[in-house]
Amino acid sequence: MNSNPSPINHNPDRRKFIGQLGALAGTAALLSAPFAADATTIAKPAENITVGQIIDLFMKQVPGAPFPNTVDTLKSGNRDIVVTGIVTTMFATIGVIEKAISLGANFIIAHEPTFYNHADETTWLANDDVYQYKKQLLDKHNIAVWRNHDTIHSLKPDGVGIGLLKQLDWVSYYKPETGNLLSIPSTSLSALIETLKKKLKIEKVRYIGNPSQSCQKVLLLPGAAGGKRQITEMSTKKPDVLICGEISEWETAEYVRDAQAKGDKLSLIVLGHIASEEPGSEFMIGWLHQNVPGIKATHIHPGNSLQFM
Repeated sequence: MNSNPSPINHNPDRRKFIGQLGALAGTAALLSAPFAADATTIAKPAENITVGQIIDLFMKQVPGAPFPNTVDTLKSGNRDIVVTGIVTTMFATIGVIEKAISLGANFIIAHEPTFYNHADETTWLANDDVYQYKKQLLDKHNIAVWRNHDTIHSLKPDGVGIGLLKQLDWVSYYKPETGNLLSIPSTSLSALIETLKKKLKIEKVRYIGNPSQSCQKVLLLPGAAGGKRQITEMSTKKPDVLICGEISEWETAEYVRDAQAKGDKLSLIVLGHIASEEPGSEFMIGWLHQNVPGIKATHIHPGNSLQFM
């Protein structure tokens, strides 16, 4: 999520899909690491591991973390809660919270806001019954919710990007020198869309372009990078197609429409924010299995809040 970014995200390097890479060996290790695709793993029970210890362990692996003015704070609960189980997800929805309760999990690691705004400010929601219901549900079951947004995006390379590459089976197309501009085997726009829908389990996508257009140079910008960044990178990197999470319809879509009218071979595929970044929550399952193997960890997909008619 990039709208109304926290100060840490004013540095565009922190929001690059792969970002400025560290040592190539470290990058290769992360990309090839055998992160589990399984939804759940039950290992030997761990004793007295707290929420704070797990957060600190993750931050130790991220250059510069913890960051000042970050949105990656606890939205409920506290650091001293002894963890009985962990859920990773894109959004800590009421549905996800209820599933966590049924699993006996009391720690939710969410990528996006819990309370409907980027900074999770709640003063303006004090008298809102939806907010109060959700807050009371978390408090009643002593559930900690930690947002892992700036931190996972600041891994070298970006943890959400790794998860997306793995889910698409595109790891082999990633090159450090070209970052988020991938060279894939030439395919038609329509075939590319079908691949994305199948791999990411998307019912439908929005697109601009000729279905028969050949696509090989793919600019991949998951989440909500913002119109200026999307347009700037299309202008400088000259992809055949931009695949992104979400757009402002009056910015990126209109740029692509005008580029096509000009005669450029440029298409756009809009996956949806959740579909494009949920793989980062699956990346976290792999990280937890490797780093906190004694605690049951479950990935719960929140589903799409919007439906197609």
